[in-house]
Amino acid sequence: MIKVLIDHQKFSTQKYGGISRYFANIIQGIKRTDTITYQLGVLHAKNHYIQNEPLLIKGSLSDRVLNRNDRYDYQMNQLYCRRLLSKANFDVFHPTYYDPYFLKELRKPLVITIHDMTYERLPEYFWNQDPLTHQKRLNIKRADAIITISNTTRKDLLSFFDVDPKKVSVIYHGIDVESPLQVQSVPNLPEQYVLFVGDRSGYKNFYLFMNAFQQLAPRFPDLNVILTGGGKLEIADREFLQRIGLTDRVRHINATDEQLNFLYQNAQLFVYPSLYEGFGLPILEAFKARCPMLLSDTECFREVAADAAVYFKPTEIDDLIHKLETTLTDSTLKDQLVRKGTQRLADFPLQKSIDQTLDVYKSLAR
Repeated sequence: MIKVLIDHQKFSTQKYGGISRYFANIIQGIKRTDTITYQLGVLHAKNHYIQNEPLLIKGSLSDRVLNRNDRYDYQMNQLYCRRLLSKANFDVFHPTYYDPYFLKELRKPLVITIHDMTYERLPEYFWNQDPLTHQKRLNIKRADAIITISNTTRKDLLSFFDVDPKKVSVIYHGIDVESPLQVQSVPNLPEQYVLFVGDRSGYKNFYLFMNAFQQLAPRFPDLNVILTGGGKLEIADREFLQRIGLTDRVRHINATDEQLNFLYQNAQLFVYPSLYEGFGLPILEAFKARCPMLLSDTECFREVAADAAVYFKPTEIDDLIHKLETTLTDSTLKDQLVRKGTQRLADFPLQKSIDQTLDVYKSLAR
């Protein structure tokens, strides 16, 4: 029996989020096998995806104490992981992010997942004191196997780092294509809206999108923008919307996964304007919810969405305005996108992603 140790990092820092959901899916896949088991290096966490895990510290009293400070879970869980590492009662270690706290203690094979190479491709968008690129490099140097979530990410990894290509496996994200879509309604939604999902920082191209929408807004007086993820609108966001006259046309919703599905399901269009992504899981989410989408014309988005989306030149506002307007007003095109998206979704089953990941574990534990 192969035993995999999965660490705490993203479970400690995310309540909802793509990376913690990715690892939770792997855990569920392990549970369905009889050749692999796992240990989760988490004592306590607010993470939604592991709420049914038998964590050692659970309950309303511990929640009240530990939820007072966001750092409590992280520090406590990290100490717990160090203890598990020192015992070495496992065959493979798979950390959930890049904090290299484990490097001195780890004596077993290490597999890491590289979710994107955004910091390396677009360093101008990030704080120069951010340790992430350094931490990632240390992980890559030590890793016995590396999973990348797209061919684009694999190619970028090999271009930026001296890595043996034989160590690197491309394993696409997957989504449950069998189960019905789980939805929860969102109250007081406008009838017509364009959906923007995720963080709004520089390379996500949010400001280009909003400036394009501003120019279209007079032609679509009933159309709004719904934002979800990326945190609430802070003062600088609100000032930006005030300056461009869109305060009453833009709303942020802190959605659960089920509410997110509802937002996709009822949107006129999902717009994903990023300058770069490692995969783009919201593409699969939108496919499953039968939501037409407009994507920036990037290598990775072409790899994932193929011909099931409309694309715009990612730095050209006029092209974005044109594609927004033509897609919003062409119901036949939107129907075609939904049909092609449903077909494309079949190429990304969750079980295939899990099986390939478990194969990587098996290859390291031989």
